[in-house]
Amino acid sequence: MQKLIYICVMVGFAASIMLFALLFSKTSTAQKCEDLVLGSAISLTGKYATNGVHAQNGYEFAIQKINQAGGVRVGDKCYNFKVVYYDDESKGDRAATLTERLINQDRVQYMLGPYSSGMTKAIAPVTEKYQIPMIEAEGASRSLFNKGYKYLFAVLSTSEQYLASVITLAAEKAQETGRDLSSVKVAVAVENDPFSLDIRAGVLEDIKKFGMQTVINERLPRDLSDMSAILTKVKLLRPDVLIVSGHSKGAATAVRQIDEQHIKVPIIAMTHCEAADVIGNFGVSANGILCATQWAESLTYEDPLFGSASNYDKEFKFVYPEYAEKTVPYQAAQASAAVYVYKDAFERAGTLDKQALRNAISETDMMTFYGRIRFSAEGMNIAKPMVLRQIQDGVYNVVAPSDFASHKLNWPRR
Repeated sequence: MQKLIYICVMVGFAASIMLFALLFSKTSTAQKCEDLVLGSAISLTGKYATNGVHAQNGYEFAIQKINQAGGVRVGDKCYNFKVVYYDDESKGDRAATLTERLINQDRVQYMLGPYSSGMTKAIAPVTEKYQIPMIEAEGASRSLFNKGYKYLFAVLSTSEQYLASVITLAAEKAQETGRDLSSVKVAVAVENDPFSLDIRAGVLEDIKKFGMQTVINERLPRDLSDMSAILTKVKLLRPDVLIVSGHSKGAATAVRQIDEQHIKVPIIAMTHCEAADVIGNFGVSANGILCATQWAESLTYEDPLFGSASNYDKEFKFVYPEYAEKTVPYQAAQASAAVYVYKDAFERAGTLDKQALRNAISETDMMTFYGRIRFSAEGMNIAKPMVLRQIQDGVYNVVAPSDFASHKLNWPRR
């Protein structure tokens, strides 16, 4: 019996080594490829560091997959992606300065985006000035795409879509119980940044459309560390829906203080649940919360490089075992998708010329493990829907939209 166990363990170990080799050892073909340099100023410290690291991991995972698979074929030449990173420290002015440095000193001609709408808003005028194509994965604010930029492209859905579907869910539940929609009360608390303010705009638009009441409409404190004053109002006004958007720190604060103050609201929804690891940090206190996500490993998306969404999840966790007991954050998945779009665009352009590349990016229409990617004239991805997951017994389950739902909504929340 001991010998059998030893053999099984060794077989499992050998299989793991083989998987790692298949994923990330450069073949002799890859070693002959020249470097194709991309640049990114990204938040590795400061308030956006958690998600900045997720994004960087997503970039690097895709780069290794592409390079291992033979690199990027441009005409009759082969290239391996390589990224020059600088830490923007979660500061917009520093992000802009570093982008200038990447372009003027490091001679980078192709850019990957930073983390957050605010950082993207800070550097987009720089990349536009120098006509540098930028495929970004982490700036969702709709306000990025009404400036007339020609070199900015985003693989993710824009922010006004993130939590608007929560209002639709609230309307459905009200109708099921025979309530008049005008009696449904909604509380909104968001960070004062472009991303969260766009979320607020989308939610308020849907509240108005359904004729509901907005009973709280407030900004979270600047440091995102205490929303107890807002939650005291929630207790007093007893809304049917509570919506919170404040990136990772705001999500963590919300879940912690909702539990501490014993807040009971039938529907609570927020952004950045996975990135804040609210399940790992708060356990059962997070149950029932609705979490907006750009991507989920249970979705039926797939492509030739990464395979299915679930295969991406499995391989990513193997390479980055710190995610093994968590849900892979969508920030990482969409970062990988951005790199994949670059590969596709370079190969269709057949040249390193940045204007020809920009035109190829604008014509992108491809299915990926992350979903379909097709850009509007303004540079937004118009082909992929947002998804809502509910934390149910410590697991993220897709509950909306109904076409993608794997589980029913648990309502009302405890």
